[in-house]
Amino acid sequence: MTAHCPEDPSLERHFKGHRDAVTSVDFSLNTKQLASGSMDSCLMVWHMKPQSRAYRFAGHKDAVTCVNFSPSGHLLASGSRDKTVRIWVPNVKGESTVFRAHTATVRSVHFCSDGQSFVTASDDKTVKVWSTHRQKFLFSLSQHINWVRCAKFSPDGRLIVSASDDKTVKLWDKTSRECVHSYCEHGGFVTYVDFHPSGTCIAAAGMDNTVKVWDVRTHRLLQHYQLHSAAVNALSFHPSGNYLVTASSDSTLKILDLMEGRLLYTLHGHQGPATTVAFSRTGEYFASGGSDEQVMVWKSNFDVVDYGEVLRKQRPPATRASSSGTLAPLRLLSWRVGPPPEIPRPHAHTTACTFSGSSGLRTPRPKRRAEGFVWFVLYM
Repeated sequence: MTAHCPEDPSLERHFKGHRDAVTSVDFSLNTKQLASGSMDSCLMVWHMKPQSRAYRFAGHKDAVTCVNFSPSGHLLASGSRDKTVRIWVPNVKGESTVFRAHTATVRSVHFCSDGQSFVTASDDKTVKVWSTHRQKFLFSLSQHINWVRCAKFSPDGRLIVSASDDKTVKLWDKTSRECVHSYCEHGGFVTYVDFHPSGTCIAAAGMDNTVKVWDVRTHRLLQHYQLHSAAVNALSFHPSGNYLVTASSDSTLKILDLMEGRLLYTLHGHQGPATTVAFSRTGEYFASGGSDEQVMVWKSNFDVVDYGEVLRKQRPPATRASSSGTLAPLRLLSWRVGPPPEIPRPHAHTTACTFSGSSGLRTPRPKRRAEGFVWFVLYM
């Protein structure tokens, strides 16, 4: 394998069309469309092809707080302060089905990986699961004691994770509908949570300016980052699982290298709080939105490697290594292998770094060949 030196992320495009703060962004499966929701009560569907017309969808009676494409890209879900969820067909007609979902603001909507159901989170302190095609309420999860800001399915659809203003992150078993574990390490409201692509970890963002990563099997805190100077509003895993991008009220985006446990980039662009961020399904792009009413599309320029294929080619077969430490790199996600291949690693291209002495981060260092074991954030 030939090593490839990644370039810095670059701003590719920015879209203007909203009349108020952007609250949520999401890419379609093929990355041809980008959806955004706004406090202006509208959804926009932007076409990544230059000089293509955008679609504006009006229907919600109040701010649109969240958007999410179905896995196929054929449907688009939105939640609103008007207490409803709408399922749209993202074409020029803009037809939608309305779900009278909650008794308070809907903060989050997310499709299961099979597209058959979706989960919502609300200020009414509940998490609800719905059937997409039967347009039917299935069940509710209600152990939070304050607003629930975010809820997501695990990649395999068996677990649900939720984040709340009660300062907890809760992990739920979808089948039994029971709370498996509560994570209580945040010192403030938990604003956002998401599963690692492998399904083995979760990352949560908080009003306490931190990002925390836990193992969902052992429930151990693996990493803790305190790099922003204001609330962290959203985060998104790169599809490889090796990087995490965060959006903060300090107006910046930050890209973290999870294998090394360090900050790679600080990106400036929004003229006000960065409210939302999401990687495309391929990881080639990520989009951000802010209180400045803008949607920005960035080219990742990361080193894209099929790490699963690398591991499958190793002899003897990879086996899990034991963990050593909780706040260092994700060694719990390491694999013992035979003779190591040439592993492309990110350079310490850092546009602006602010390291916290208590964050457990390591000083950036240049690319090097992996020795002894491969630090892949991946499970087979």
